[in-house]
Amino acid sequence: MPLHGPWLVGLTLGAIALLLALILAVRLHAFLALMIVSAVLGLAAGMPPAQVLKSMQTGFGEALGFIAVVVALGAMIGRYLEQSGGGRVLAEWLLDRFGRERASWAVLTAAFLVGLPIFFEVGFIILVPIVWSLARESKRSLLFYGMPLTAALTFTHALVPPHPAPAAAASLLGADLGTTILYGVALSLPMAILGGIGYGNWIAKRIHVPVPRMAGDEPAPEEAGARPAVGMVILVLLLPVLFIFAATVAGMLELPGHRPLGFVGHPFTALLLTTLVARYWFGARRGLSRDQLGRLATDSLAPIGTLLAIIGGGGAFKQVIVDSGVGPYAGHLLATSAISPLIVAYLIAAAMRIAQGSATVAIITAAGMVAPLVKDIPGYTPEMITMALSCGGTILSHVNDAGFWVVSEYLGMTVPQTLRSWTVMKIIGSVCGFLLLLAAQAVFFG
Repeated sequence: MPLHGPWLVGLTLGAIALLLALILAVRLHAFLALMIVSAVLGLAAGMPPAQVLKSMQTGFGEALGFIAVVVALGAMIGRYLEQSGGGRVLAEWLLDRFGRERASWAVLTAAFLVGLPIFFEVGFIILVPIVWSLARESKRSLLFYGMPLTAALTFTHALVPPHPAPAAAASLLGADLGTTILYGVALSLPMAILGGIGYGNWIAKRIHVPVPRMAGDEPAPEEAGARPAVGMVILVLLLPVLFIFAATVAGMLELPGHRPLGFVGHPFTALLLTTLVARYWFGARRGLSRDQLGRLATDSLAPIGTLLAIIGGGGAFKQVIVDSGVGPYAGHLLATSAISPLIVAYLIAAAMRIAQGSATVAIITAAGMVAPLVKDIPGYTPEMITMALSCGGTILSHVNDAGFWVVSEYLGMTVPQTLRSWTVMKIIGSVCGFLLLLAAQAVFFG
């Protein structure tokens, strides 16, 4: 245990306050803020300057060594699906199967599946014309269909890899990605149902939101012959999960052939194979040239540059916390206290989210803070702590969150209406998801 443990804890809390000040008051980019605060913390803790830089380099590299591949391949899959119209095909097929009277469940199911590989904003823009059409035909409040759509997309974005935040948190905490995906799917589904269907139906009866004027600008649908088959859309969406799940089960049970299956089911291989299938089925088979396919892949990588830089910065901050000695000391305090590390992780991520707005930044930054504290605490798996971080990071979206304004604009709501619908739905989903997580911890790991 470090001699000056309390002093180091105080320095770390000061570093977190400085981080928030740089992001919120100075308006510094989160990556720059993380790098500056990492250096300041290391020097203030008495680390030699060369060691501070070495720790930052090590943490940055370790954070990106795994996650960059996962996020990049996931982005390509999502881009190929998006441009093919596969999301619309899936939504319309589900509407036919569920029927118009259960259309809200069809919207939720489509959004949940589309949300597995596609970022929230992209999935929302792809599927929102379906919501406009349903509201126009049924004369219901747009929220009756809009809340299931947004709930499914936002909770999968925060909890299920290969989305950047949960994938980065899993990497920083040393969690198994396959198990994290399974936990994320199992937890985000009831969160989406409670927030999107449960609260969505309730609030839709109290706030009537008409179809917005921008719905008239809906683009013409693609020719039916050019659209991908719905069966292939579903298969591509689930393929990496099936590969990873099969490898995880085979490895746990030591089934014959589990070693080759383990290679195929590694996240790198599973996502690479799925990317090649998506490239062919959603691109080459529909007549796109090699140049067009290459441009789509390049375009998909452009938005993730900022995310990867922030993830690396979070890794650098984590490593400085570890090497300064505060991580082991605070971890010892947490392990010997009555406070659950799940609660600590949830509250830190929630505070970061409320303060600076971005769920991705909140979850990644909180993971960097929490990882050194919860290492090797008995009875708590890194996958469960990753879920606690993700639940906390998805709470309370308000005016400092870009997603808040996307939902407000596309659903044609005022700020008070968006706060009463979208923001409250996020709070309900986050709190209920965390309570389910605590219950699962007590039943299966307690």
